[in-house]
Formats: sequence, C-alpha cells, structure tokens
Amino acid sequence: MGEDCAATQLIDANRAFNVDGLDRFLKAVKLADYGLSYAVVSIIGPQSSGKSTLLNHLFGTNFREMDAFKGRSQTTKGIWIAKGVGIEPCTIVLDLEGTDARERGEDDTAFEKQSALFALAISDIVLINMWCHDIGREHAANRPLLKMVFQAMMRLFSPRKTTLLFVIRDKTKTPLEHLEQVLREDIQQIWDTVYRPQAHEETPLSEFFNVEVTALPSYEEKEELFKEQVAQLRQRFFYSIAPGGLAGDRRGVIPASGFSISIRQIWKVIRENKDLDLPAHKIMVATVRCEEIANEKLRCLTSDKDWLALEASVQAGSVSGFGRKLDSILDAYLSEYDMETFYFDDGVRTAKRQQLESKALHLVHPAFQAMLGHLHSKALDKFKNDLEQSLESRKGFAMSVCTCTDASLREFETEFTDVAIQHADWNASKIREKLCHDIEAYAASVRGVKLFELKASYEKKITEALVQPVELLFDSAAEDIWASIRELYRHETENAMSGYSSSLAGFELDQSTFDKMMADLKNYARGVVVRKIREEAGKVLIHMKDRFSTVFSHDKNSMPRVWTGKEDVRKITEEARAVALKFLAAMAAIRLDDQPDKIENILSSSLMDGPVIKDRTIEAFRDPLASSTWEGVPPENTVITPVQCKSIWKQFKVETESTVSQAISSQEAFKRNNSWLPPPWAIVTIAVLGFNEFMMLLRNPLYLAILFILFILSRVVWYELNIAGEFQNVTLSGLLAISTRFLPSVLNILRRVAGEGHRHHQGAQSSQQSLPSAAHAPRNQEPEK
Repeated sequence: MGEDCAATQLIDANRAFNVDGLDRFLKAVKLADYGLSYAVVSIIGPQSSGKSTLLNHLFGTNFREMDAFKGRSQTTKGIWIAKGVGIEPCTIVLDLEGTDARERGEDDTAFEKQSALFALAISDIVLINMWCHDIGREHAANRPLLKMVFQAMMRLFSPRKTTLLFVIRDKTKTPLEHLEQVLREDIQQIWDTVYRPQAHEETPLSEFFNVEVTALPSYEEKEELFKEQVAQLRQRFFYSIAPGGLAGDRRGVIPASGFSISIRQIWKVIRENKDLDLPAHKIMVATVRCEEIANEKLRCLTSDKDWLALEASVQAGSVSGFGRKLDSILDAYLSEYDMETFYFDDGVRTAKRQQLESKALHLVHPAFQAMLGHLHSKALDKFKNDLEQSLESRKGFAMSVCTCTDASLREFETEFTDVAIQHADWNASKIREKLCHDIEAYAASVRGVKLFELKASYEKKITEALVQPVELLFDSAAEDIWASIRELYRHETENAMSGYSSSLAGFELDQSTFDKMMADLKNYARGVVVRKIREEAGKVLIHMKDRFSTVFSHDKNSMPRVWTGKEDVRKITEEARAVALKFLAAMAAIRLDDQPDKIENILSSSLMDGPVIKDRTIEAFRDPLASSTWEGVPPENTVITPVQCKSIWKQFKVETESTVSQAISSQEAFKRNNSWLPPPWAIVTIAVLGFNEFMMLLRNPLYLAILFILFILSRVVWYELNIAGEFQNVTLSGLLAISTRFLPSVLNILRRVAGEGHRHHQGAQSSQQSLPSAAHAPRNQEPEK
C-alpha cells in the first residue's frame, strides 16, 4: 500500500486493541525500516469539530469524515491510525474519537480520558482541536480532561516532552495573541493544580510539554483560505524530529521495530488503571483556595500606594534605598498570605506561595531593571568624564581607559548593593556586561578619533616636510636630483615614523594593528613624493626650458652672456640641451628605490645628435622610444613614457630655436658695430681726394673748432642712446628704438648744457659783488682809531 495505505482502526469503540490490523498496517508502511526517524501525531477534541477533515488536509490521510447533510453524529469510533503522505520523516497519524459525544452519554467519559492519555503517552505531537468560541469554558476547552491526563502521566510514565499544538477552529476577529494568552494561562493553571511526586515538585510544565497555538478559519465558509493556511501549517511537520522542530525532543523514543509492542503495553496499562479519574478532593480545594488568596494579594500589591510611588520615582530617576523599600513592601504581602493559608495543605500552600512570590517579583522586575539602567548610565557618564579629563592631562590612552574603567565599575558595584533585594537572587551581571561593552565601545570610538587625529597630524607634517622641498629640488639645478629626493624622503620619513611610533605606544595596540598603521604612514609619505613628482612632470617642458635658458644665457660664473662673436653657439646649445635632456630623463621615472635604469642613455642616444649608424638591419632602425614602458622600470614607477618623452623633446626644440637664433643674430650685429673703420684702400683714397679740404681746415681754425664741437656732441648722443647696445639684437628693432628716443635725448642734452651755463654765470656775478665790499671795509673803520 505504501503512501496510499488506508486508515486502520487501532482500538474499537469497546476498547479492544486490533493487533492483527496494526501488524498489517506496520508491514504495509515498512515502519521497521525507519529506526528512530519517525514521528507520531494524534488529535483530540470535541465530537464533530472537524478533526478528521483537518488531518486529511494536513497529512493527506483518508480518515472518514462527517457528512454534514446527514446531521452531526459520531463519525470516528475508537482510535484510527494512518500514515502521512508526502511528509519527511515518516509520520504516523492517530485520529481519536471525539469527546463529549452524545452517543456515549454524559457519564461515560472513561474512554475519552483513556484515549487522550494514550495519545499523550505515545505521541510526539498532540493536536488539540477546539472551537474558537469555546475558549474560556470549563468543559468545552477540555480543562478537566487535560488535568486528569497530566496527573495520570505524572504517576504512570517517565517525563517525555510532548508538543501540545492547540488548533483553534473557526477563528473570529479576536487577535490570536489574546486567544493564545488565555489558553496558556489555562494550561498553566491546570498544571499548577496537578499533584506531582516529590521528584517532580519543582518541575515546570515545559519539562513535559511544548505548548504551541495556531488558528484556522472556517472550512465551510472560507474553504480556500482554510486550505491555504492548512498548507502553511503542514510545512511545520516537515523534518519535525530535527532539533528545534515540533518533535525535536527524542528522549525515550522507541525504535520503530518495537512500536507495536510498546503501544499495546501502554494501552494495557491505561485500561487497568482504576483511579485515573478521581483527583484528591483535599488537594483540589487547597489548590483553588490558595490560588484565590494569592491572586488577591497580587492584586493588592498592584494597586499599593507605596509601590506605585516607588515605581513612579524609579521611572523619574535613581532612588536611594530602593532594595530596602521594595523588600519591605513584598514582606508585608507575603506575611499576609502565610497567615491566611496556614491551615491548607503544605505542598499546595508552598507551591502557591512560590507562584505568588514569582508573580510579585515579575511585577517589580521592570523597576529593578530601570534602577540598573540608571546605575549603568551614571557609571558610563562617569567613565566618559574621567576619560576626557585624563586625556587632557596628557596621560597614555590605554592607561587612562584602564584606570577610568576600574573606577566606573567600582562605583557601579558599590551602588548595586543599595538596589539588590532579598527575595530574589537577581544580579547585575548582564547590566555589568552591557556597561563593560558600552565602555569598550565608547573607548574604541574615542580611540578611533584620536588615532585618526594623530594620523592626520603626522600626514600633515609629512606633507609640509616633503612637498615644498621636493618642488625646490626640481627648481634647482642639482647634479643628481633623485639622490637629494631619496635622502630627503628617507630623513623626513624616519623622523615622522619615530614620532608616530612614540605617540602610538600610549594606545597599546596589538602588533598587527601597530605594524599596519606604521606601514600606512610610510606609504602615505611615499605617496606624497610620488604625487608631487607626477605634478612636476606636468611642468617638465617649463623646467627644461628654464635649465636650457640658464646654461645658454649665462657663463660658468653665472654672468649673463654678451654675444661678441667669439662664443661657440653650437657647443653652448648642445651643452644646454644636454642639461635639459638630463632633467627629462630624471623626470621620466620614479627612483625612490634607487634602482639603476638606462633611461638617460636611451634618451641621449635617441634624441641628441649621435654618430651615423652604418648598420642597416631591422634592429638598427627600431626606435627605442616607440614604446609605452621603460626597460627595467615597473609600470607604476613610470611618470613619462618613452613616446611622451619624444614628443616633449620635439616641442622643446621648437620652442628654444628662437633663443638660439637671437644669439646668432646678436653676434652678427656685434661684429658689424665694432668694425667701423673703412678698409685701407678707402683710407688712402680719402687722404688723396680730401687733401685740399684738410689744408683748408688747417688754414681756418674756426672750422676745426666747429668740427670738434660736433664730434663731442655726437659722442654724447652715442652714449646717451646706447646705440651699440641697441644694435646688438636686431637691426630693425635698434633703428626703431633710436628713432623714438633721438629727439628727446638731444633736447635733454641741450637743457643740461644751458643749465650749466646759467649756474656758471650766477657764480661769476656773486664773485664780482663781493670785491667792492672788501675794498671799502678799512675806510669805514678809520674814525674809530
């Protein structure tokens, strides 16, 4: 039959066990092959509540369902068994006869109790099917039945954790949370009233049962929604025996091969138990009354003025003597309970007192937690303030954190003694752990800020120490720029690393973090140099022209050159270009690691005029600059590629050609200006042809004086206009400059000559006026003698 195995009646209405039918069923489903990998699910609930319908939709079984058109009557009689279809692991399903059946009558409830106890004893999961509108009712909610089942299990069977899954049918608008709360309270009340052996007096319900609650809509009114939610519920039964699943507790599970013998023996024990349905009247009364008194005291505590005032004070802030005040309030109500329940059963009275104390502590626990929260905030604020003051006094960060943490924790523990109460062993371990965690988190955040500020400070120092000096090195005409840069980089980096290491020592970082931060600073220093070099590489043409101009326009003594015609312009040009080319080679790659390269040789052989290549092979004609990388230089260290160097050199030569041309022109102009004497033949010709004029000048000295004056004036004008200097450059520009300055210069000379003549005339007049005064002075003094 396999998955399609038909449902089999396990126990009939007369309580007879169908041994043959069970054996056939187990063979058909091959249960013996599953070992411990199987689960048992059963369902209990009122008659005609849709139990069989729920199981068929939930597990794919074929239990007989009630025909609604024939009226409500008993459909399932006894206990039926089937195998769930399509569910892993193998799931055995039990369908129990409904409780509160009209056919059995009002007094025949023994089979209901026995079958329910049987289901609880052998099942991993028990579905309790109940109507939503029956929640809160005594009999409809199966309260007496569950109470008797709990008592019987405690007496007959060892603890086995069974899952009770309450399925609320025909859910109304009432939220599931409210329904679940009512159910859990009912179950807990039932458990609390059950008499337990001494070995299990303190055992909570959770040791025996896991309680779950779910709800389903009406099958008749909302069939599609019902099927959808049942399908969702079905998923919870997949892998139900896995840890955390519905049947996760596998203690005491019988292997599948012994399943038949086990359940036959359990049913036999249940049938032979005669005292199963008779609870002790004394225990019942004691339970009910003690619970009433305990509930009354709890209600009084809830509305107590002293407690309400204390609770309000705690919400507003820290309260001095909190533990002492709360102990006083709790002692008063527990003492009243002890007096009023003195004559009830000792076990029940003690159990209910413990419940009252537990509920009272549960009531006041939020206030206790609030007080711990105040202590936590106060201690954390103290830590923050102390740490700030300690850091301002320049103490080490790690030492400051350690000292301030100890002080804050000591204050927290001291003040906790004022909050602790005697009725509970509550401790502040969790709050203390949270305080430690918050202190660590705050210290970590402050440390992060301080480390960031420290790192930024040293990065700024490195930037200031490297950027401008590197720029000045490029502006200077140093012979080996990279040696100077490497020395500067090494010196400044070592200084910064030394100071940074000393500053980090106060933080007591782990070695890996310390090494990483030191490496980051070193990498930053290298990055500063690299960025500055790449920035200067963008101005390489300007630097090259400056170096060319310095060498070309100045001599070895750094004096400006005067192009007299004696200088070798070609040689000077080659020297200046060689200096510029050397700078281009220096800028082509980063050499902080002092690794040798052939860049300068390649550029010199490729760009400067070299010997004629006689080899006509393909290798001889290959251009070494037709590449984007340098041989032996990593790509990350390349600043200017060979192709870019060739382009820059070409542009450099074009832009410096005019300077060379001007030098050549100046030499030619200088030669013309300094060769003013005519050739010898012209001198002889002038002497022969001008002999008569020369003799005329000798016979008439006036002409000679006029010529002398004209000569003097011409020399003055020559030096005034600096005619030789103007013609050193270009002839046309010299003529234009002389033409614009000639007339103003002549007028200036005449004004100065006139001024000198006027001053000479005034000096002569003053000397003449002083002579008569000296001649008359003796005659004026004679009468006095």
